[in-house]
Amino acid sequence: MEAALEFLYSLQGWPAYGLVLGLLILCGIGAPMNEDIVLLVAAALTLKGVMDPLPLMLVGWIGIMIGDTLVFHWGHRFGAPLLGSRFFSRIVSPARLVEMQERVRRGGPYFIFVIRFLPGIRTALFFAAGSLKLPYRTLFIYDGAAALIELPLLVYAVRYVGGNWQQIWQTVANAQGDLLAGIAALLLFWLARRWYLNRQLKKRGERA
Repeated sequence: MEAALEFLYSLQGWPAYGLVLGLLILCGIGAPMNEDIVLLVAAALTLKGVMDPLPLMLVGWIGIMIGDTLVFHWGHRFGAPLLGSRFFSRIVSPARLVEMQERVRRGGPYFIFVIRFLPGIRTALFFAAGSLKLPYRTLFIYDGAAALIELPLLVYAVRYVGGNWQQIWQTVANAQGDLLAGIAALLLFWLARRWYLNRQLKKRGERA
């Protein structure tokens, strides 16, 4: 991880974007690297002219989606039997898969959105979601939307503090619980509003 980030500092333009893309895909499929730190370091490099914010966010979104989709596909296509291999048992053990599946099952399709904001266990959860045979469109819609929110926040937060990505990382780590609570509250509000509107439409239909 450290060697890759040092190499990233030495690059300029498209080679830098290519390395960020590759690192994000590797992070997504379970490599021992932190996806958020890659993004934060890359965001800091936009202040040095190594990359520009908008192309970085586009490349970052593509890398995130490729990595998440691969893990989701492996879970969807092969499921638990794949965990017999040494590499995939590092992503999630067979025993832990049942726990991860239950989390996803309780959260429903909307939980895919929340998974994007769960560093450390998101790869295992995406594999579990795939193994439950959730539709691919669910991943694309909710994970894609979450990434569109996450990337601008990370990139422009680092730029706002002058490239001090360590400060942002500490803030993200400390505020993870508050962030998840806020996301959960927004989802509950949206679901309650949708239920209320559907109920009102049903009542109008009965009166008609």
